[in-house]
Amino acid sequence: MGENEPSIRLLQGDCRDLLPSIPADSIDLIITSPPYADSRKETYGGVPPDRYVEWFLPAGRELLRVLKPTGSCIINIKENVVNGERSTYVIELILALRKLGWLHVEEYVWFKKNAAPGKWPTRFRDAWERLLHLTKSRRFAMHQEAVKVPPAASAKRRPCHATEKNQQRQMSATGSGISRRTWIYKDLVYPSNVLCLPTETGNKGHSAVFPEALPEFFVKLFTLSGDLVLDPFCGSGTTGVVCRRLNRHFIGIEQHRQYVELAKERIFSPAKKRISSNQPRLLF
Repeated sequence: MGENEPSIRLLQGDCRDLLPSIPADSIDLIITSPPYADSRKETYGGVPPDRYVEWFLPAGRELLRVLKPTGSCIINIKENVVNGERSTYVIELILALRKLGWLHVEEYVWFKKNAAPGKWPTRFRDAWERLLHLTKSRRFAMHQEAVKVPPAASAKRRPCHATEKNQQRQMSATGSGISRRTWIYKDLVYPSNVLCLPTETGNKGHSAVFPEALPEFFVKLFTLSGDLVLDPFCGSGTTGVVCRRLNRHFIGIEQHRQYVELAKERIFSPAKKRISSNQPRLLF
């Protein structure tokens, strides 16, 4: 590893056992996708929905301890359908984490623009997943300028319909910030909390790989160069790949040795210094 290379640590084991070794208030960003309830049974055994909160809380308690007061935690998770009814285990998890002291400050949605079509007797194919944004304080680091994106193509047709009021900068009556500001002539605008990204199409040797652009968005939004990112369920190391490319230090924890080796191969591959071109786009 070169002198200017970020520090990358990969640890094998159950994060609930290894997290106590990480110093308190040391992590700038936690971004992870834990095994979903009753999913990936062959890989991670599968946790029943009615036991999921109990299973996750020891990790949730430690993650709260290691996160800096200015840090953020992003959890990619998705509830399933049980006996024709949408499971509530994610809602129950949010409530339980709030009792530990977490603040549930926002939710982002990952819209999978290449989701395969499908239907069941009472529903259609899910094409989205949750991204919970949790913090331990109401004042946390956030770098919104770093994730600006080009406006949607439809924005180019809007100037001819814009009123004079639409092109004025106005403050919100509630004091929360800008309520109206012209964006129709801008090259870059702020994104919404819906990230339109394809699912991972390359075979990375793991059963649940998210696209690099997903952690990249949050690494840019909540950290700066040289900050420390943790993924306690790091799988094949996608977050580590992004952190190395963006010069963030990284700690990854993974239960299975074969995935730790796969993560090493992916993170330290010279090709992983490339710049991602698959950025989230707006849904205007």
